[in-house]
Amino acid sequence: MDDFILRALLAGLALVLIAGPLGVFILWRRMAYFGDALSHSAILGVALGFLLSININLGILITSISMAVLLILSQRKKQLGSDTMLGILSHSALSLGLIVMSFVEGRVDLNALLFGDILSVSWQDLWIIAVGVILVLGVLAFIWKPLLSLTVHEELARVEGVNVALVSALYTLLIAILVAISMKIIGALLVTSLLVIPAATARQFSSTPERMALLSVVVGVIAVMLGLWASYLWDTPAGPSIVVASSSLFLISQLVRIS
Repeated sequence: MDDFILRALLAGLALVLIAGPLGVFILWRRMAYFGDALSHSAILGVALGFLLSININLGILITSISMAVLLILSQRKKQLGSDTMLGILSHSALSLGLIVMSFVEGRVDLNALLFGDILSVSWQDLWIIAVGVILVLGVLAFIWKPLLSLTVHEELARVEGVNVALVSALYTLLIAILVAISMKIIGALLVTSLLVIPAATARQFSSTPERMALLSVVVGVIAVMLGLWASYLWDTPAGPSIVVASSSLFLISQLVRIS
């Protein structure tokens, strides 16, 4: 196996280890559009990182968290629906990011940011991804039960003593970390697909939350392997190939369900 293929495979497998469990809650809490908003804001984070000469991943985290804070503040006023605010914030952040990116033209591969370039992942990138995966899995394991509780019934979770604000903030931070480490792998426009599609595929075959999270990871692993194989075989873009493979698995699951 070629070295760059091995690195790409390891990076993809590491990503689905956290995308699977996080995607379960994205699906249950109907937050797919929120995931899109965070991934779109990542473009602005990258642009600001280059423009201000700060770490790109730090820039992504800052913009993602800022996006979440703005949404929470807007929800408290309740003047506009969540979907409306998400639409405004998401497209505004993406457009502003592309404008700022024009000032650092020549230093950034925009296509790689939007659609990923998993085949260019280095061993150093893999170490960064590994640290991110360990951090996300550790925090997610810690907040799993309270997060599940507030997902099922937020008011009941409050009565049970769950710090809803803190748990929600930590979950948002985990998604921001996922977006930051997956930009190079799958791209800003495709991140949400890896969160949503495997979880949606696993949903109908799962009787418990834990089983659904595990099956989501399995589906993600298969999608990564099929996508990379198709990319290598037919010279197609690796990131989109992974998403198409994941979508194909979802379609097959629906056909199995109908039959």
